[in-house]
Amino acid sequence: MTIGVNSINLDANKIIEFLSLGNYLNIFSVLVEKLITLENMAMVDFLGVGNRNIKEVASAFPKSKIVSRGNEILIKGNASEIVQINDILHALIQHYHKYGKITHENVQGYIKRESEFISEDDEILVYGTRGSGIKPKTANQRTLVKAIKDNDLVFALGPAGSGKTFISVAMAVRALKNKEVQKIIITRPAVEAGENLGFLPGDLQEKIDPYLMPIYDSLGDMIPAEKLKNYQENNIIEIAPLAYMRGRTLNNAFVLLDEAQNTTSMQMKMFLTRMGPNSKMIVTGDRSQVDLPRHQNSGLSESVKLLQNVKGIATVELTTRDVVRHKLVKEIINAYDKEQSKSDKGKKD
Repeated sequence: MTIGVNSINLDANKIIEFLSLGNYLNIFSVLVEKLITLENMAMVDFLGVGNRNIKEVASAFPKSKIVSRGNEILIKGNASEIVQINDILHALIQHYHKYGKITHENVQGYIKRESEFISEDDEILVYGTRGSGIKPKTANQRTLVKAIKDNDLVFALGPAGSGKTFISVAMAVRALKNKEVQKIIITRPAVEAGENLGFLPGDLQEKIDPYLMPIYDSLGDMIPAEKLKNYQENNIIEIAPLAYMRGRTLNNAFVLLDEAQNTTSMQMKMFLTRMGPNSKMIVTGDRSQVDLPRHQNSGLSESVKLLQNVKGIATVELTTRDVVRHKLVKEIINAYDKEQSKSDKGKKD
């Protein structure tokens, strides 16, 4: 596979890296070829009788060409459609390995889901390590992206799985790759959510790392492992507990405070006043999941209220409608919210 951009040819092994480096200006008008190799599967069960499943995908993207030969699928088209087709085929591959077959209805369902997630206005934020475009999938996630672009401090509030942290990390990676900032700093308060931190083995950093694992997961979806390791070794990407921020001025950085509902008032003030020149700060949290001791108030709710009318600061509220995890997650969150509302009402009465 080759791609021509301004008379430069990129080898197949470099295409994903090329896309991940922020080359967005002309990429969508460029013709691209991508080869997908199918492994450990019966071709007829995946492709369908007479390649029916692949033909169904091809019919949804008439501007592109999909050719199946043996255990390989070759896609030719412009980059924007290649990203969508790649997402669909990889979703089908995962479906096959989980259920052992692909039906015509499965194919139509994944095509429909991709079309619902993607519109002309949905800008790809970054390309993931597998070549898939990472983009906002709901209206509130799009609002969050715009708020981050337009403001230097953004509070992103919402339930688990609503994409607030993932979108914020994607915007941070995008800013770094576009050289808008020199480094990314991601932090969390080290609050024990029902577990005892002291009983974990290792030194302080080794104790803290499990609490930062969601951040590592998000970064791992967007930056190749070796490059991520290099970034961390050179402090281009720094992941650390909130306590490590004290006394610093964070210049030319994209700074993300995650799980901010577990900050105290003093911790939140300390963090927000670290902001230096040419920096952006994103504060994410779920105000329904506070793990602080009962006598301590969350610094997140206080800061949102105090700063709501300050120019350059925005607050974006995400809801259960934005949850993109398993469909049951929405129902679980709604059930707990209803029970909490009953409990709060009972206390008032």
